[in-house]
Amino acid sequence: MTELRNHAGPVRTGRPARTESRRVVFIAAPGTEILDLVGPLQVFARAAEMFSKRNTDSPPIYSVEVVTTSPRRSFVTNCGLRITAHKTFREVRGKIDTLLIAGGTAIENDEISTEVVRWLRKIAGRIRRIGSVCTGAMLLARAGLLDGRQATTHWNWCELLIKRCPRDDIDPNPKFIRDGNVYTSAGVTAGMDLALALVEEDHGSALALQVARNLVLYLRRPGGQSQFSAALSLQLTDRKPLRELESWVLDNLNKPLNVPVLAARVAMSPRNFARVFTKEMKTTPAKFVERLRVEAARRRLEESQNSMETIAGECGFRNVNSMRTVFQRALRIAPGQYRRHFRGRLGQSPLPRMRRNNRT
Repeated sequence: MTELRNHAGPVRTGRPARTESRRVVFIAAPGTEILDLVGPLQVFARAAEMFSKRNTDSPPIYSVEVVTTSPRRSFVTNCGLRITAHKTFREVRGKIDTLLIAGGTAIENDEISTEVVRWLRKIAGRIRRIGSVCTGAMLLARAGLLDGRQATTHWNWCELLIKRCPRDDIDPNPKFIRDGNVYTSAGVTAGMDLALALVEEDHGSALALQVARNLVLYLRRPGGQSQFSAALSLQLTDRKPLRELESWVLDNLNKPLNVPVLAARVAMSPRNFARVFTKEMKTTPAKFVERLRVEAARRRLEESQNSMETIAGECGFRNVNSMRTVFQRALRIAPGQYRRHFRGRLGQSPLPRMRRNNRT
């Protein structure tokens, strides 16, 4: 889990106090997954742009640069697009506030030179926070920077990361994890979620929310949220009736959604439906519907002004107390606290501090 803190204070309009410029460095190797790189990079760049427009007397809050592990600045990403980095790793000088490693084929195939690994290990102690997007975690692990820490990566690569790094505690579920000053995230869009969380950590919820809206992102998804949404898991089944059931359920969350009702919708007997659904989805219909209701309630808490009573009714909970109980069980946070966080109250974390397994 993550705990996000507001180090730099809230964003203010008018004439703010002087704000330091934080240097954010992205490490990219040949074959970099381009969205692992440019997605979170754009979050920091847009945050700096939006802050500067409102605070013309303040220096940029972020300076962002790309550093390549290649001998030359030019490298080719996994989609064939050639990018020219600002520097090679050998040319890096000066203080770095935040360093993030983008995932990609060179890292996944363990093709990064030992010189890069030694360099990363050497500078890590001087960096305020260091992290990875997707399989970039494999380079962190190779440098020993994940030893004894909890970390995550894209679900498809967790097994390989566990084999390569048996000393690390790899959790395949969260979108991103913070352990001390080390941050790891799942793939692609989760890197943008992580970047938004870091912006919030530095400059508060207001700016992070403005950036998310500007980039038309789904606000800010908590790091502890699963890499798989309930709706997405339903779309993965080969059975068309079950896939089509999703949209109907989402449109009817306020109705009783027990097994007989769901079974009738797909023209199956309740007994056969429950058996097939559980086999396909690896969960019961009741638990699946509960997850959909939680996800729908989360979106309404973030995006609407509706009362708790209204949201509970819209999403099919019996009452506010029922919604609170389910929220606590699923997200380990009360609905009211969750809403306060997404309403921009600064300095509050929507998630408890990460609990380490079998460690003090």
